[in-house]
Amino acid sequence: MYAVLREARATLLPDMTGAQGPLPPLLLVLTVLTGLVDAFSFLVLGRVFVANMTGNVVFTGFALAGAQGFPLLASLLAFGSFVVGALAGGAVAHRAAEHRGRLLRRALLVETVFVAVAVILVLVSHAPYTGVVRFRLIALLGLALGVQNAAVRALAVPDLTTTVLTRTLTGAVADSRLVKGPGGRAGRRGLSALSLLAGAFGGALAVRGGHPALPLLLALVILAGTSAVAFLLARGDAPWTAPSAGG
Repeated sequence: MYAVLREARATLLPDMTGAQGPLPPLLLVLTVLTGLVDAFSFLVLGRVFVANMTGNVVFTGFALAGAQGFPLLASLLAFGSFVVGALAGGAVAHRAAEHRGRLLRRALLVETVFVAVAVILVLVSHAPYTGVVRFRLIALLGLALGVQNAAVRALAVPDLTTTVLTRTLTGAVADSRLVKGPGGRAGRRGLSALSLLAGAFGGALAVRGGHPALPLLLALVILAGTSAVAFLLARGDAPWTAPSAGG
């Protein structure tokens, strides 16, 4: 238990001179954002994920089999938008590959633009969001989360993907010392899972008890704050900013 708490503390309060610097807590914040956005997309836009592409592939299979309540076009649009966003995020990542701080800053700025446009669209539209408005929101959010995932992949901080938790949780258990493994890094991996859970929980509460746009507004606030931090971090050349630091 002590080792788990120590890992969690090191993730939340990292060594700024270490290989990952401030990236772990920032990626935990983006994991919360992922939960918020997917809560909005699933609960408000109708059984579609814009960040969790595994879920969309499964939903597409359900829809092709004729299961009710799983919109095929929405899942395909989310998947396609995510792919295009990942392509854009990859382009940003490769152009800023020499400095991970600048990579994060540029990717977050692009993501913020997409989410901000989605927020504006929600605020000027009327719930329930159907038809063209719904498809535009799916596309915008899919693009945003595609950019985020491509950037996070390029940053390569171990166990903090901001989206996919299956391998993270598997590693925490399969590598644990309970099965004579090297150590499952349960502190960091557990925080990743809890961050996604917190975002989804908060997003669901916001949808049920407030305005449907509230999860997206919270996500935009998170992005604005994280972008501001990334802007400051991108000015320096600390060891963690080097590409070789991201192993």
